[in-house]
Amino acid sequence: MNEILSMVFLGNTLYNWLKAAAIIIFIFVLIKIFKIYIFRRLKIWAASTKTSWDEFALNIIENNILPLLYISTVYFSVQILSIGGKTMSVLHTAYLMAITFFVIKIIIAAFRKFVLSFIQRDEDSESKEKQAGGLIAIVNIIIWILGAVFLIDNMGYNVTTIVAGLGVGGIAIALAAQAVLGDLFSYFVIFFDRPFEIGDFVTVGNDSGVIEYIGIKTTRLRTLNGEQLVCSNTDLTNSRLRNFKRMERRRIVFVLGVTYQATAQQLRQIPDIVKGIIEAKEKLSYDRGHFSGFGDFSLNFEFVYYVEDPDYNVYMNSQQAVYLEIFSAFADEGIEFAYPTQTIQIEKMQTASV
Repeated sequence: MNEILSMVFLGNTLYNWLKAAAIIIFIFVLIKIFKIYIFRRLKIWAASTKTSWDEFALNIIENNILPLLYISTVYFSVQILSIGGKTMSVLHTAYLMAITFFVIKIIIAAFRKFVLSFIQRDEDSESKEKQAGGLIAIVNIIIWILGAVFLIDNMGYNVTTIVAGLGVGGIAIALAAQAVLGDLFSYFVIFFDRPFEIGDFVTVGNDSGVIEYIGIKTTRLRTLNGEQLVCSNTDLTNSRLRNFKRMERRRIVFVLGVTYQATAQQLRQIPDIVKGIIEAKEKLSYDRGHFSGFGDFSLNFEFVYYVEDPDYNVYMNSQQAVYLEIFSAFADEGIEFAYPTQTIQIEKMQTASV
């Protein structure tokens, strides 16, 4: 038996080969037992909890930690064997690449989970998740670049030159793409400051529309006419923008003019008539109404009320109902609306006789 175990294959005794294989099989079996008897129960327990972080942690373990354990088991088991320096160097490089790959995956997954968990606390989280896609993509690129630099440094190469080159290249790119970088920073402003979000109805200058997409460089609006309006993020952050979706209520100011033939009693009745009509409507709050002045051809009244709903259709329907009832009430009271008129007085000239 000793003679058989002492036989040499590829520079190592059969005993060493069996020892390395036994370690690998033993640890693989332990991992398999853990997955079957413990990990499944942990998954069932995590599914019954309210938080999603435990499910996230188990997912990280299953997709990243366990594969890394398999790779580490093989790598460290091979250490007991006598293999060539070149082969060992290749294995070491492959092991470093595997560690870097799985660590980067864990960091990216953790960052994505943190951002989405922060977003899901708010209403309309689905549209905000779409908005966060650009931020997650940018951070992923940065993490992969840092991971590549870390890997190169651990492989024994001098990364100082690479980092210096990236710095000089970054300056050159920044100078050549100032507009793009400006839009990129404006994207961060939009994401963190949230002046508007996907689904908001906004007005920018003479253009109005619903926000459909917020990208790294541009934001797209669907206008009332149906076409898509593409704006750079810098233009939006530098402009005065009206966000109608965040309007809590609408303030309505309107003026009525009645003829000069109206009596004093009718004039006193007008504020009460209009007030009663407005207060009888749902979602309307009466503010004030006054005889505001003498016009060129009318006696003017100014009224103010609020529509307690930001929806534009509710606003228009309420305004229409108020106007129709005012028209009917004035007709019942014999109050006439004024319209532009002019009275021309002609005096007869008498010619004196000589």
